[in-house]
Amino acid sequence: MTYLSKAAFLYALLGLFSVAAWGQTADGGNEGARTVVVGVDHSPPYRILDAGRQSGLYLDVFNEVAGRLGWQVEYEQVPFRRILLLMKEGKVDVMLGPVRTENRAAYMAYATRAFPPERRLFFYREPENRITRYSDLYGKSIGVLEGARYFERFDKDDQLKKSAAPRYQNLMMMLEKGRVDVVVAPELAGLSAARNVQVQVEISPFSVPGERSWIAISRKSPILEYADEIAEVVEAIRQEGLMDRLVTKYSNLAVK
Repeated sequence: MTYLSKAAFLYALLGLFSVAAWGQTADGGNEGARTVVVGVDHSPPYRILDAGRQSGLYLDVFNEVAGRLGWQVEYEQVPFRRILLLMKEGKVDVMLGPVRTENRAAYMAYATRAFPPERRLFFYREPENRITRYSDLYGKSIGVLEGARYFERFDKDDQLKKSAAPRYQNLMMMLEKGRVDVVVAPELAGLSAARNVQVQVEISPFSVPGERSWIAISRKSPILEYADEIAEVVEAIRQEGLMDRLVTKYSNLAVK
C-alpha cells in the first residue's frame, strides 16, 4: 500500500469514528434517534390534530424530514400564541409555519422557507362587509388569530379594530354570529375552517399576497445545530416532487 493510499485509508477510518461518536449521547444512546418536540396548534389543512389523528401539510413535511434524519417527533398541541412563548423559553424545539418577523428572530432561528406562500383573504357574510380595498377595513370588526402576523401594514395598523381568537374555526363561528364583520386568514386555513364548522362565507375581492413560511428552531434548542441539515432535506423533498404532491393533496381537501 502506497503512502497516499494509507493516508486515505486513515482519513476514511477517522471519518467513521467521527460519525459513530456524533451518533452517541452521553448515556450511550443513539443521538440520531433523539426526540424533537414540535409546538403545534390545530389549523387545518396545515396542522390537523383531531383525536387519534396527526396530519396536515406541515406535519407530513416535518415527519418526512425527521424520518430522514433519524429523529422521533413529539407534537405538543397548544394555541398559536403559546407556541411562541414556548419557543422563547426553549420548551419546544421547533415551530412549523411561522412568518418571519424581527421580534421573533430574537428567540427563534429560521432554518428554511419550507412551505408555499398563500394569499391573505378577507371573509365576510353581509354585503356591506365586502372588502374591495384596504381602506374598507376601517370601521369593521376584524377577526384575527391570536399571535398571528398577516402583512406589515395590517399588523402595525392601530386604527383597525381587531378581535382575536385561538383558532380560525372560532373566528368563523364569530363571523356567523355577527361578533366580527370580517375574518382575515391564509387562503387554505380560512376555507378549511369555514367548511369544518359549516359556515357559509363569501371571499372579498381584496386580498394580499402571502410569503413563504418557515420551519423555525428555538435558539435555546440543541436542534439548532442541525438547521442546515433540515434545510438540505427540505430541498431534497422539493426536488423529488413530494412537496408539490402534498400541497396538491391538502389544497384539494381544503376546498372540498
